Amino acid sequence: MEVSTTNSPATESLHASAAGIDGRSPDQILGLIHQGQLAATDAVKHGLGQIAAAAKHMAECHLAGGKLIYVGAGSSGLMALADGLELPGTFGIPMSQIRILFAGGNESLADMKGGPEDDEEQARKDVNAAGIEPGDCAILVSASGTTPYTLAAQRLLQSLGATSVGLANNQPSPLLDNSDFPVFLATPPEVIAGSTRMGAGTSQKIALNMLSTLMGIHLGHVHDGMMVNLVADNAKLQDRARRMVTKIAKCNEQTADHALACADGSVKIAVLLAAGQKNVKQAQQLLAANRGKLRAALSDLTVSQTSD
Repeated sequence: MEVSTTNSPATESLHASAAGIDGRSPDQILGLIHQGQLAATDAVKHGLGQIAAAAKHMAECHLAGGKLIYVGAGSSGLMALADGLELPGTFGIPMSQIRILFAGGNESLADMKGGPEDDEEQARKDVNAAGIEPGDCAILVSASGTTPYTLAAQRLLQSLGATSVGLANNQPSPLLDNSDFPVFLATPPEVIAGSTRMGAGTSQKIALNMLSTLMGIHLGHVHDGMMVNLVADNAKLQDRARRMVTKIAKCNEQTADHALACADGSVKIAVLLAAGQKNVKQAQQLLAANRGKLRAALSDLTVSQTSD
């Protein structure tokens, strides 16, 4: 893909193939936008090593009782917000271990203006109100890597003992330079110059999906592609929980429903009960002995049943 050769940061540069875009047919315009999205997807591949290291650290932080703090402004902040809010339902991570610092707060979700991203003082107030402790981990997202709100938050977070995972689409940039785990997403210039909700936003969403999903796998919250630590708080998820128990424990739905009721909805505990563990307490002990990993717990259960 051709890109401009100006000295502007990549996220602000003109995309060479976008010249005359406003005079083209809808199909041509959409084709160019689609190419931009594919390029954003490809850009994430170059950051896989950094993403892997950051995800492992996030898992270790969570296991040690630390908090995950998502920080961002504007479109990047929305990507961070979405990932943080999905963690409880997807992986059962309690909101007590999650903080979301979004420039402008709730008001920006109704009317997202640009001013709050420059408010360094508000960033410091937001950090101070978040109850940060040493060992917490911040995930900071900024397409430019220079957003004042995000950088001010990063500085204070680190001074309070939090580590930082930085996601940015420009390099070098202060956010990446000062991150413990820098994740550079090398997206080309946007089809609409500076509209980082497009390619940069797509790459950020993919990278955040990777970070949180790999973290969940490290924590043992994924088994054969199933979300075994989800919070089943609606009919759809309750049905999903039943199907997971029947599939993993190789039991019928009636057995799965009974096990889930005994386990107070915990899929992992229900699987162990349906697979033959005697009671909830023993299932909890077995799971804890295997650091929450269902596969290892099932293996131990099989060994104990065989020896009996």
